[in-house]
Amino acid sequence: TRGSDAGRPVNLTQAQIIDHLLTFIAGDGATDDVFNAMALEVFAYQFENNRPYRRFCQQRERTARTVRSWRDIPAVPINAFKDLTLSCCAPEDAERVFMTSGTTRDGVRGKSYHPTLAVWDASMTRNFRRYFMPGDGRVRMGILFPTEDVMPNSSLAHYLALAVREFGTEDSHYLVGADGLDTDRLVREIAQAERTGEPYFLLGASYSFVHLLDALQDKGEIGFLPAGSRILDTGGFKGQSREMEPDAFYAALSSTFGVARSACINMYGMTELSSQFYDTGNEVCPSVKHVPHWIRTRVVNPLTNEELPRGEKGVLAHCDLAHFNVVSTILTEDAGIAVDDGFLLLGRADGAEAAGCSMAVEEFLRAAGGSTA
Repeated sequence: TRGSDAGRPVNLTQAQIIDHLLTFIAGDGATDDVFNAMALEVFAYQFENNRPYRRFCQQRERTARTVRSWRDIPAVPINAFKDLTLSCCAPEDAERVFMTSGTTRDGVRGKSYHPTLAVWDASMTRNFRRYFMPGDGRVRMGILFPTEDVMPNSSLAHYLALAVREFGTEDSHYLVGADGLDTDRLVREIAQAERTGEPYFLLGASYSFVHLLDALQDKGEIGFLPAGSRILDTGGFKGQSREMEPDAFYAALSSTFGVARSACINMYGMTELSSQFYDTGNEVCPSVKHVPHWIRTRVVNPLTNEELPRGEKGVLAHCDLAHFNVVSTILTEDAGIAVDDGFLLLGRADGAEAAGCSMAVEEFLRAAGGSTA
């Protein structure tokens, strides 16, 4: 049953939480009050079942009895995922474990445990259809990333596999294999799309697009993708390719493939979440990232967790209810600015913001590693 008993939140089972979240995500939206009620359910579940997180919350004097707003739910710094096992279910009972790329902290990888992928998949498909798919039909896709079989612990590999399975035609293809990027096949795919006039969607890691742009320079002139085609990039460059400023990156994609910058979509996601954020094109950079109704995003001072006024730069903190088994409220290391329709993503925090993130991690580890009160 939802609600509380004399001020005490009702402790729901895993199955009940999953059922509530699937219904919530499938809904048409959520008022602040409705979101708050669902967030408190999820927090109570995590407080009860995630022991390190409970210790941290107790140190902050925030419990399932006392928290009344999602804004007051303690946020976990994402680097803490690399030091502690944060899971409501036993790790060995997880259907899937997604791991960070290990590009920081000497290859130490953070982990997110998923007892089921049902909620993750519902979040992805609902959001992907709204912000990236132009209609209800399927579209031919080219994927610039390894398959899920090759990278079973990659949330991006699962994301792209789900995109193909749920939204791609049968002749969609992966363009990265054991021998690397198959630019010859992509040139053939583009030529076929140009002949048929059939829209073609190209999706992959941002750094894969940089490698592709460099490789295509040696191929000479290639055809343009037909009207209605789209490009989706995600993940940044992670030291896997040369760095490109966003404006130059999207200008290069547009001029190379003949796709308007308004059809070049960036997806912002991370292993420490179960949902993604999208813009509606990159005619202007930075573009506004939109927030689905099962997430709330704040821009905060990482040391005080104080929410900053709109227009002021701070660190992004997300409350993603779909990430129910781990912790739903996280403090990122990404700088941003709150705007009316969502937020502007400004890249990695630096200076005082980065120092604040590091101190927040140290505080969390001290509190979560202590004894239960």
